[in-house]
Amino acid sequence: MMDELITTKQVQDLLQVDRITVYRMLKDGRLSGVKVGSQWRVRRTELSDLLLGERSLEVSPDQQLHPNEILPVHCLQVIQDVFAEMSNVGSLTTDPDGQPLTEISNSCEFCDLILQSPSGRQACIASWKRLAQTPKSDPDFTQCHAGLQYARGRIEFEDRLTGVQIAGQFYFSEPDKREERARIQTLAETHMLDPQRLHSAAQDIRILGREKQSQISKWLQKVANTFEIIAMERADLVGRLENIAAISSLGN
Repeated sequence: MMDELITTKQVQDLLQVDRITVYRMLKDGRLSGVKVGSQWRVRRTELSDLLLGERSLEVSPDQQLHPNEILPVHCLQVIQDVFAEMSNVGSLTTDPDGQPLTEISNSCEFCDLILQSPSGRQACIASWKRLAQTPKSDPDFTQCHAGLQYARGRIEFEDRLTGVQIAGQFYFSEPDKREERARIQTLAETHMLDPQRLHSAAQDIRILGREKQSQISKWLQKVANTFEIIAMERADLVGRLENIAAISSLGN
């Protein structure tokens, strides 16, 4: 019968999803059910659109978790601090839009000065966003708006880009002094910074050499992969807790 009531276990089998997903769908309204005694039942007609692909099993964008809810920032910060110190780079974790999730580790004075300016900070965030949305799978170094080298490792969760681990704040080789001076003067004027102070801070920008490129890239992606594992383990724990909460609330 088309109006037949089926169990949550049958819903699982028909949709090929796990028990937690069924309860989440009941909770967020993607699936409607009725209570029969203490058990939930779903009308078979409820599944028609889902089975025909006319409705999505996916969580809508406004229901998706923010990276802060997926990634335990306090854990990431500690690992990031160690990675930045060992690699002698500046490092941070951002969301896919370039918004910082962590504090910058091992940051240089030159970048700190730029970040103190509201327009300078926005220019950095724009650079981080462009870097985050680079489609390449492997870390690939490129220049930020201030002329320093940066690369990123992708942090994915459930086949979706959740964040990026960024390493940078250095040169591969000694810059041309005239070009650097002109670039710094433009940065100072654009972001209303003291040019002499910015020039002075530039003397301490790290020069790592291109031989370090592959090493940093390798470890950068390893850190990003570690963050993915942390996110999955955290999501598993949160999912178990949410499942308990969903079952409890649905039982009332």
